[in-house]
Amino acid sequence: MAMVETVPWVAVIMGSKSDWEVMRQADETLARFDVPHECRVLSAHRTPAQTAEYMSQAESRGIEVVIAAAGGAAHLAGVCAAHTLLPVLGVPMESASLKGLDSLLSTVQMPAGIPVGTLGIGSAGARNAALLAIAILSASRPALREKLRRFRQEQSEKVLRETLP
Repeated sequence: MAMVETVPWVAVIMGSKSDWEVMRQADETLARFDVPHECRVLSAHRTPAQTAEYMSQAESRGIEVVIAAAGGAAHLAGVCAAHTLLPVLGVPMESASLKGLDSLLSTVQMPAGIPVGTLGIGSAGARNAALLAIAILSASRPALREKLRRFRQEQSEKVLRETLP
């Protein structure tokens, strides 16, 4: 049986394999919505040429949204945004020394002209980055928009079912 190759719509990249435990939230959320995506490790500082090449080719390969995660002052999202016109969503990773504040500031404080949409630090940021990517993609995909609508309705219903002691 031949496998059907699917072109990824979203690239989820992270500066280090150690970011996977957090970025798995983005991967799982995209999978839940059946959004074709790929995940890989690229570093703005340790693999700059490969990161630039990957981002320069992303759009021609069918990528429509990039989710980029990095910790510390490593600015993977900004480097990615510098090499593409695609929307780049940054996820700051928690760092040992400053608990992710350094990551947040290096991602959110982009100079004017090359924007990066920045989400929260850590797992919630990873999940929300995937949901924001889905919202972006759903603007031109009615079936995906309906899945997102149902997801939000399910969240509302879950909250309304909550009871207090």
